[in-house]
Amino acid sequence: MTSSLNIQLGGYSSAGIKPANQDAFAAHTPHEKQLLQFKGAAAAIADGVSSCEDSHIASQTAVTSFIEDYYSTPENWSVKNSVSRVLTGLNNWLYQQNNLRSHNEENMLTTFSSLVIKSTTAHYFHLGDSRIYHCRNGDLEQLTEDHTRKQQGQQFLARALGADRRLKVDYGCCPLQQGDLLLLTTDGIHEYLSQQLIAETISDTQELEAAAKKLCDMAAAAGSPDNLTALILAIHQLPPPSLPENQQAISHLPIPPVMQPGNRIDHFEVLDVIFSGTRSHMYRVRDNNDGQTYVLKAPSLNYRDDQLYLDSFAREEWVGQCLNHPVVMKTYPSPEKNFLYYIGEHVEGMNLREWMNDNPNPPLDSVRKIISQLVQGLRAFQRADMVHQDLKPENIMINRDGQIKILDFGTVLIAGVTETTSPLDKSVPQGSVNYTAPEYLLGEAGTFRSDLFSLAVICYEMLTGKLPYPEQSPHQIDVSGYRDFRYTPAISHRRELPIWMEGCLNKALQANPRYRYQALSEFEQDLQIPNRSLESRVHHQPLLDKNPILVWQLVALVLLVLNLFQLMK
Repeated sequence: MTSSLNIQLGGYSSAGIKPANQDAFAAHTPHEKQLLQFKGAAAAIADGVSSCEDSHIASQTAVTSFIEDYYSTPENWSVKNSVSRVLTGLNNWLYQQNNLRSHNEENMLTTFSSLVIKSTTAHYFHLGDSRIYHCRNGDLEQLTEDHTRKQQGQQFLARALGADRRLKVDYGCCPLQQGDLLLLTTDGIHEYLSQQLIAETISDTQELEAAAKKLCDMAAAAGSPDNLTALILAIHQLPPPSLPENQQAISHLPIPPVMQPGNRIDHFEVLDVIFSGTRSHMYRVRDNNDGQTYVLKAPSLNYRDDQLYLDSFAREEWVGQCLNHPVVMKTYPSPEKNFLYYIGEHVEGMNLREWMNDNPNPPLDSVRKIISQLVQGLRAFQRADMVHQDLKPENIMINRDGQIKILDFGTVLIAGVTETTSPLDKSVPQGSVNYTAPEYLLGEAGTFRSDLFSLAVICYEMLTGKLPYPEQSPHQIDVSGYRDFRYTPAISHRRELPIWMEGCLNKALQANPRYRYQALSEFEQDLQIPNRSLESRVHHQPLLDKNPILVWQLVALVLLVLNLFQLMK
């Protein structure tokens, strides 16, 4: 199973020597898997301005409303957009409350600092003099900058929530690793404790609430006259990085040179060269750490300045880590690599093109077994809101046990929120045009029905050795609408095919996606079990479509009879 975000939370707040506590904090980690994936975990801390009468209301309202409102924003909104909208609304409400007071007294002002941890990134938002720290291996780094100014020897807040209609919030993000700690504090703590002491205190215990209380107690003992609040978040487990995170992580890596057997790259030794082309190189390698055999794929040096191709390469690695299905080739994380490549599952066998060359007239059961496995793999893409977009025989492997593996994820279309998309999502697939669904060639977006079309083309070709539509040149695609696609029935190439199977292929290969199957499982079922209702699709076809050779033979016979009749006159 793919790992998910696992965070431990612990916080403590105290009034200290003051009569009332004007600090507040809140945090939430959703239990729902989808909400955790798309919105992440959120935490906030606020310190009400002590000179304001109702600052405790401002701070409490800020943290609780932030958590509630953030998780009410649409899942397809980015973190930055969601938080910006929420904070704008909070600021406007507090600003209005202050303006309603007599003599325009600002009684509801507060500092505000918040974290949203999504995928493998911490997004932080900040105004005021509360702080957010990032701690890794005992090293504490302050992520935020205090918004204060000195005036007549005293220090004042330069920014606060509710102080100005024009809200100005600092935003930043930092990558996370398992074992990291994140700390939010109010100034009653960090003004009286050194960063070294803070780092030692939170790093030496797994009891986060106890560590937060200890920080408060030490600050009070050090003479802090203020309210005291600390909130600690421990990163126990992270999901696979999002696509942009993966692209960012590898963008600085150099492309390795072309390698030969015996060469080494990081802790991998090259055993064989699988292929070496103008776009990429693939090698069979052994991991000297675990002794296992893998595939190592690296881009060609020809594309070192082609950002679109490099994004596609990063996408291929990312998709293989996201999907966990026996029919989809796995790729594996390589956090310590020093070059641009990815490690994938090694499949002993042949690709489907080679299998088709060796089996020009395969039994129907053999074809159906392969198609059934491919359907299961494509359903894994569909469940992940992905469309493969480049399904063709060269991208399908068959191992020695007959197990199918779908490869090549460089043009996979990925639905979802802003953080998991890139400009590549809108590009036309760069696969073989003869397996590409017609909607792509007409400039329309792809769906699972596009993959269904490509799958049906492969099925048709396995059964007949031919393509269902006239071949197109990738350099000159001459289509203006769905009517330009003329389907050739499979039974015109392989006469013994059952009529119901021809009807199944006919439906799956409709040029207009509206008329194809509504589900991959429906296509699989009709390919396995005779559906007599599909036979009418074949019987209602024009004779020229069903059997063009017979039609022209009849035309020739009629012309011959007419010529003989003319000669006899």
